[in-house]
Amino acid sequence: MTQAPLLTPPSTDQRLVYSGTTWQQFKLIQAGFADSPGIRLAYYDSTIEIIMPGREHEVFSRLIGFLIGLFCLENAIEFEPTGSMTQEREEEVSAQADESYCFGASKPIPDLVIEVVFTSGGLNKLKRYQALGVPEVWFWQDGLFSLYRLHDNHYDKITHSEIPELATLSIDLLTRCVLMAQTSRLEAAQEFRKALKSPSP
Repeated sequence: MTQAPLLTPPSTDQRLVYSGTTWQQFKLIQAGFADSPGIRLAYYDSTIEIIMPGREHEVFSRLIGFLIGLFCLENAIEFEPTGSMTQEREEEVSAQADESYCFGASKPIPDLVIEVVFTSGGLNKLKRYQALGVPEVWFWQDGLFSLYRLHDNHYDKITHSEIPELATLSIDLLTRCVLMAQTSRLEAAQEFRKALKSPSP
């Protein structure tokens, strides 16, 4: 008896975009995907985006989340990982980040969202988060982080986080350890913790 081949998740993202749609149409589609937690849905400016993250996307998302959690634990920072929770402003915008966080206390809108980008449309997502009022957005693309901070209702590119709890987090260190974690999560975590405990030069 032959065994059916195992279905492996796709390694690349699948992305669908539909323009000219209403909020009501989006809510119907959103309801239809209610039992599909791995799919990300977004709505802004009459456009619906549906992303089915590939394996690499999910791996990087979890690695980044793991290291940020480790940073908070090592520095005794109270944090709430809100993951890909749906953030909405009725009739206007809806978004699901790959990772999101509140620091200090729980808030309706997270302090930080992180997007792993393997397809086009990365920077377009800033408009959604601007409409939601998310203070800080990080993108991971092509092995690098790009950080954006909301100032006077628009995002400015920044080199380090302006979230007080993350002020001492080295983006270079985080980047190095995310890349290292592709090979060994244990080695990446050990390197990260060692660097956090070492006094800055």
